[in-house]
Amino acid sequence: MITAVGISQRNFLVQIKLQPANPFTWASGWKSPFYCDNRKTLSYPSLRNFVKIEITRLILERFGQVDAIAGVATGAIPQGALVADALNLPFVYVRSTPKDHGLENLIEGELRPGMKVVVVEDLISTGGSSLKAVEAIRRDGCEVIGMVAAYTYGFPIAEKAFKDAKVPLVTLTNYEAVLDVALRTGYIEEEDIATLNEWRKDPAHWDAGK
Repeated sequence: MITAVGISQRNFLVQIKLQPANPFTWASGWKSPFYCDNRKTLSYPSLRNFVKIEITRLILERFGQVDAIAGVATGAIPQGALVADALNLPFVYVRSTPKDHGLENLIEGELRPGMKVVVVEDLISTGGSSLKAVEAIRRDGCEVIGMVAAYTYGFPIAEKAFKDAKVPLVTLTNYEAVLDVALRTGYIEEEDIATLNEWRKDPAHWDAGK
């Protein structure tokens, strides 16, 4: 289940970069005409508060009783902590790999077996790192009742991964909402839509020169 509540123009202008003619290179090596940087919202108190309130609202509306909030390192640690504070719930965060010294923790913070946990993520691309965090929490004996993310690209590979993992995903906004705002505000032109949609079909093999 993937839904979106939309995006405001001010949020879009802070977070999103669309460069169909001059693509970015992701950490995965993929070339992309699209870059979403949710960390920038942390520098703007009004946007930071907006994200906190909206994620909190979605958790209350969609998931009922929650015992703890988990953030996925590193991008979702601040958002997750803000939301946990708003809900007065315990907070933990999940590393991508166990710490290589000290207690060698993968999960930082304390979870008790049987807890119902909602995972907070900043962005969903393939879903791989997000679902690794889910697996870690489940191995700790807890139940992951859902995930809330600020944004999803809506790649088919991610939709299938979340469905297979039986993790309900709710997002504040998504690819279609961003393109709609970008077009209405003149940030991109109508002819850019075809390029962006072609990339989204197969981002791993997209060729910007075609």
